[in-house]
Amino acid sequence: MTSNRSPSLNNRSSLHGVESPPALGGLRRVVTASMAGTVVEWYEFFLYATAATLVFNKIMFPPSDDPYAPIIAALGTYAVGFIARPLGGIVFGHFGDKYGRKKLLQLAIILVGVATFLMGCLPTYDQIGYWAVGLLLVLRFIQGFAVGGEWGGAVLLVAEHSPDKTRGFWSSFPQAAVPVGNLIATIVLLVLSRTLTEEQFLAWGWRIGFWLSVVIVVVGYYIRTKITDAPIFLEVQKEIEESEQTRYGVFEVLKRYPRGVFTAMGLRLAENIMYYLVVTFSITYLSVALEVNTAEILGLLALAHVVHMIVIPLVGGLADRIGRKPTYLIGVLGAAAWGFIAFPLFDTKNPFVIVFAISLGLFIHAFMYAPQPAIMSEMFPTRMRYSGVSLGYQVTSIVAGSLAPIIAVALLSQFGSYLPVAIYLAMAAGVSLIAVVSLRETKDSSLHELDRLDEAKRSARPVT
Repeated sequence: MTSNRSPSLNNRSSLHGVESPPALGGLRRVVTASMAGTVVEWYEFFLYATAATLVFNKIMFPPSDDPYAPIIAALGTYAVGFIARPLGGIVFGHFGDKYGRKKLLQLAIILVGVATFLMGCLPTYDQIGYWAVGLLLVLRFIQGFAVGGEWGGAVLLVAEHSPDKTRGFWSSFPQAAVPVGNLIATIVLLVLSRTLTEEQFLAWGWRIGFWLSVVIVVVGYYIRTKITDAPIFLEVQKEIEESEQTRYGVFEVLKRYPRGVFTAMGLRLAENIMYYLVVTFSITYLSVALEVNTAEILGLLALAHVVHMIVIPLVGGLADRIGRKPTYLIGVLGAAAWGFIAFPLFDTKNPFVIVFAISLGLFIHAFMYAPQPAIMSEMFPTRMRYSGVSLGYQVTSIVAGSLAPIIAVALLSQFGSYLPVAIYLAMAAGVSLIAVVSLRETKDSSLHELDRLDEAKRSARPVT
């Protein structure tokens, strides 16, 4: 077994003892390809999130005297996508570690595009009853499965191409693609809601946003055909093919790097809960509790997404300068305070104050979201990196992002106050604070050196 591994180890040591950064033009192409698909996937994911709170609760479920009941039911179908995401992360991570990030990313974009287009074709509850709910659940599961595989591949495609000293900056761009996709979805819904009557929008107008995804999918898929996997992955892929002793996948990463997986989950908790309170629950709070006009809410969210998009790369660069831990700590502490600040600002019903509160939330969120790709990439060796980051990132979404809007709506309905929601977010921030404290600082670390350490561990402790 030692003889099988030593040549690849020595080869990597000699070739990459001193890393030479990739050509800037090639890195930019990789960033563009990664962002293109991520924009598509999150356009469609956020489109569903918005439709769940503005449309599906009215046309896909039976009416109720309780205004919150159909919303909770619609958010339940929304949660199905989050349940599917870890499964997608595990499956895509396994095959992505073996066959490459690029191939799996191309598959992900096709799956989510088909599922989203078909959502736009669904009949309503009045037409086919609960079959509408069942079909919606199936398509939502497929959409979530694909998105679960998308994130790990997209960020690793960039992180593995990036120089050590600027990995935080470059790998934050796929994260910035999330608000871009959300912004496009918000603009589409805003235009439709402003140009159509409420009856037209609920009858057929909402479907247009789902059908438009086909155009974005074609563009995103084409761009992704123009890039290749990173050299560091191609080296490890060759080793996996040549040696039966080299293992990868979810079980291997849980066996060898459990601390990395659980630390990633802890880091994700407050970030994921906060994001969906800001971009999903805030819609419910403003539209139902405060009766703010739908078009006005979408306009305010669009402005906040622009802020988020701009801030994320800036924070990614900050993580390269001051470190991953200090940057993330700022975000966690801000998350603990945001709910107590934002909801009183929402209650003013002043649009300028509301957009400030939402933008503040996304600004704080960026301090946790932007460094994540670099932090998680630097936790795992290349042979299991896709599985490791996908597992750590996506499993948390089941108990965090999927349930956050549901829990928040239930708390609001039960207590008639925002205070329990703010406490809920602060408690999640406490869990993430523990993860930050336990985090190892990895600023300027080498992925090649991480692979060499992993190789040394395997050689010293053979896999049986």
